[in-house]
Amino acid sequence: MKKIFLMILSAVFAFSSASFAMGGGEGKIKCKGVAKKGQNDCAANGHACAGYAKKDYDPNEWVYKSEEVCKELQKKVAQLQSK
Repeated sequence: MKKIFLMILSAVFAFSSASFAMGGGEGKIKCKGVAKKGQNDCAANGHACAGYAKKDYDPNEWVYKSEEVCKELQKKVAQLQSK
């Protein structure tokens, strides 16, 4: 009985972890324009996978971040690009 319980618990944990990772997690948004080359979280610009951003700060590429962190990163990117 204990073995079955542990197997079920492990399966639930694995599923919830995968869902969290794939969906960015609770409180996360798609933060556009802040991903560095090769560090995007998912599909954009004609590719279908994470890690395929071809340049830093492409406005179409994104990463999952909290809204607060996203706003801060977008401000920093804007400052970098205005120099």
